Amino acid sequence: MDFKQIEPKNPGVLIEQGPDEWQILQRQADGTAIARMSGTWNPEGPTEGVFVQGRAVLEETGESIVGWTDAQIGCDSTWTLDLTLPEGGLYRIETCLSSIDPNLAIGSRRGDMIHHIGVGDVFVIAGQSNAAGYGKDPIADPPEIGIHFLGNDLRWHLATHPLNESTGTRHPANREGGNPGHSPWLSFARRLRHGIGVPVGLVQSALGGSPLSDWNPEEEGTLYRNLLEILGMLPQNGACGSGKRIRGMLWYQGCSDAFIGTSDSYLDRFGRFVSHLRQDLRDPTLPFLTVQIGRYVGPTEGEYGDGWGKVREAQRRAVHTIPGVAVVPSLDLPLSDAIHLSSAGNLVLGERAAKAVLGAFYLKGNKYRAPEPVSAIRDGEGRIRVTFDPVTECMNGFALLPELAPFVAERSDGLRLVPVAVDYSGKNEVLLAFESDPGSGCHLHGAFRVNPYPVLPIDEGTRLPMLSFFGFRVDD
Repeated sequence: MDFKQIEPKNPGVLIEQGPDEWQILQRQADGTAIARMSGTWNPEGPTEGVFVQGRAVLEETGESIVGWTDAQIGCDSTWTLDLTLPEGGLYRIETCLSSIDPNLAIGSRRGDMIHHIGVGDVFVIAGQSNAAGYGKDPIADPPEIGIHFLGNDLRWHLATHPLNESTGTRHPANREGGNPGHSPWLSFARRLRHGIGVPVGLVQSALGGSPLSDWNPEEEGTLYRNLLEILGMLPQNGACGSGKRIRGMLWYQGCSDAFIGTSDSYLDRFGRFVSHLRQDLRDPTLPFLTVQIGRYVGPTEGEYGDGWGKVREAQRRAVHTIPGVAVVPSLDLPLSDAIHLSSAGNLVLGERAAKAVLGAFYLKGNKYRAPEPVSAIRDGEGRIRVTFDPVTECMNGFALLPELAPFVAERSDGLRLVPVAVDYSGKNEVLLAFESDPGSGCHLHGAFRVNPYPVLPIDEGTRLPMLSFFGFRVDD
């Protein structure tokens, strides 16, 4: 006779839905987040006088942060429970079966637990390969408790490089074709966490080589829909619901649009992408940190690579035309190959990005902006005087030969002139002299080429290089 084996029913409290281990819950305006949980329970005996409870303790010490709280009991041995957690952590969520019988101690019957929960701010990483991270040189950038990330397997983990690796991916749309490497975002999150004092979560959605059209829902929109799907699956405080899902976006993209000739419309299309995402996430002020694209040292067609300059100009202007956008430079940073930032470069970029986010969106510090031109005036002798802002100390051009300086004037007939003298004697002014007068109606370009000379003028006070610019109007 065959006997069917019956597995015993698990005793105690079972958590079937709730926050993932290592998850960072996005704090709301009041500094709290709701851990929403549900499951089933089995008392292994009479149910009368038995009920489900849950609490949160500080993981480091076991100190009770949210005391034992009664769950709502449903039919068929189900339960639901919301625990309101304060910002900080890490926390351990515990459940148990309790009884009104005074002879039984609170928590005397086992329940499931969830470990390593933090309440802080969550940032989404989006863009192409330098956002995904392809730094290959070894460098110390270790994981840190309190910096966690949602992987492509849609599980939360302690954040470690490479963030966009594809083991167990649930989202083939942004699966890299090769193994990614070091990215700026651990460095970013470490600096940010120390600045805001709460855990930081990262959500990776970038894909190497992706054009802006893949992120704009009015165009192809493949990665835009993928991003919304990731954020839709991202448990909002333990379950999907209303409230702020993320604190901001980390955007590093544009090389593909510089290559394929869609640079002229980049600013407009980027603005529509930002607008759509803010609308779909119901967050009209969602912050965007963008990185001005760096250099490409491989072979290219054309002498000047205007597409690269136009994309960088769009990224510079985005700060002035789209509310809630900040930008940081990357042109001066070292590479691992022809186009990808090295690990050392990523460390520096992460620091810059964190300072910009702290300053622009948390109002913590004001020395995060790179110098950019605010005026260019042609004098009576055909020279152009360029004024930069912000400049905290003075502009330093490193005494480069004029032909190595990053400036080019373009006459109204399209002829481009390289300066024969560059004078940095003013605090925030640069005086450019040319062999011939650029004439009325000319424009100025700065560090716009595909691979400009790697030594750029800096603000001596912040050591930030100037932002690249293209087609800046010169007044008479």
